[in-house]
Amino acid sequence: MVDMGSEGCFIFGTMILCLKLAHRTTRINGCVLERVWENVPTRVLATAHIRPGYNMTEQRNKVCGVDIHKKFLIATILSRDGTKMQKRFETDVDDLLNFKDWVIKENCDCVAIESTGVYWYPVHAVLENEVELILANAHQIKHTPGRKTDALDSEWIAEVALNNLIDPSRILPKEDRELRRLTRTRESLVKIRSQMKNQVHQGLESSSIKLSSVLSDSFGKSGRHILKGLIEGKSIDKIINEIPSKRVRKNGDQIQIAIRTGLDQLQVFLIQSHLDTIDNITQKLDEIDLEIKQRISRRKDDLQIAMSVPGIGFTAATTILAEIGDYRDFSTPDKLAAWCGLVPRVHQSADKLLTGSITKQGSKHIRWILVQVAQAAAKKKGSKLRKFFLRVKARKGHNVAVVALARKILCILYHLLMNQEMYQEDGVKKSRQSKISWPITTDTMSVQTMIKIIARAGYDVRKIDRGGG
Repeated sequence: MVDMGSEGCFIFGTMILCLKLAHRTTRINGCVLERVWENVPTRVLATAHIRPGYNMTEQRNKVCGVDIHKKFLIATILSRDGTKMQKRFETDVDDLLNFKDWVIKENCDCVAIESTGVYWYPVHAVLENEVELILANAHQIKHTPGRKTDALDSEWIAEVALNNLIDPSRILPKEDRELRRLTRTRESLVKIRSQMKNQVHQGLESSSIKLSSVLSDSFGKSGRHILKGLIEGKSIDKIINEIPSKRVRKNGDQIQIAIRTGLDQLQVFLIQSHLDTIDNITQKLDEIDLEIKQRISRRKDDLQIAMSVPGIGFTAATTILAEIGDYRDFSTPDKLAAWCGLVPRVHQSADKLLTGSITKQGSKHIRWILVQVAQAAAKKKGSKLRKFFLRVKARKGHNVAVVALARKILCILYHLLMNQEMYQEDGVKKSRQSKISWPITTDTMSVQTMIKIIARAGYDVRKIDRGGG
């Protein structure tokens, strides 16, 4: 038990004047009243997320809490003396500017807002460099169950922000946010392209054409040639004789067995449509990759370090770096793993400690790409990563081993980036890394480089002597 003194102390903004006894908790450095012998009108903040190391003296005088929706937002300004003002604003540009002026006019120390989808983006864009913005995780500041209105939610956000009880979410710089949007767009397009390929496979299977059983890639050079021949209605013998790959052409007998029938008009139309969509998406992916290269070029060293880790290629490296942002924001690799949602759930009561599946909090995109990386790294023969995977797999199974390896790779990558070192492992043959063709801009090209590019394009470049004479 702790004697809080005869003069009392502030508990959530309420001055307790008489002698009180309270338990000291490990979650905060100050004191929380868990049991008192007098009735004190304090509001219960049990559902608020109190960050470790919280200091009760870090209090603000006036804050604004925002409950935002698609078409409008409810803003509540709350002062330390109990003064409350509440207004509703639309989410168009003009009304958001009015909201900013209102917040600045009232001298608010900060604005707290839930990270609701993408609706907070315009508010952040308006308030950036003008007013401090606290982005709160909605899961961590849940209101007590009961009355649920927009006005009460806004007031609740303002109250927890006033007492500095919100653990702010990370807001990446604009350059990192734009790079992350590109990598996520690329991921979405790849998934759409995979769906189109599955549709083509379904169309072939419905026509009893087993092309995937004889070709490892039905959409490679030889696969596209066969698909084109089937759409054009060519005979099987003619299609096989014109296959560009000699190795595939040798399996002509197997291809003839796999393709016994042709395609009807509907299947021809659908498969051709899917192939056109695949080609368009592939073209867009090439454009996005070029844009990603231009934006990631400022982090060439980090990219090379990431690509030195087994299982990580250019696409995986750019996605991981874009999702993490500045890795120096994390003091330990365990905190980075927790931010990515790759740590187990923990529930402890008395002497019982229960751990469950991973929390899956944070970005699902980085978890997805890390699992893909782990799947590839687990196949690296002779590597310590593969040995670790097999050891965990023998005890916990394949899925748990993959997730464990994904976290291990993330922690290794954190140490490599912090120390600016390449991944090295004795006795393991290094994978051949594909050389990255960085886009060349005219700002960084010399005159000689420009001349060479023009000459390779077929033009005759001659130097004109402008000397007098």
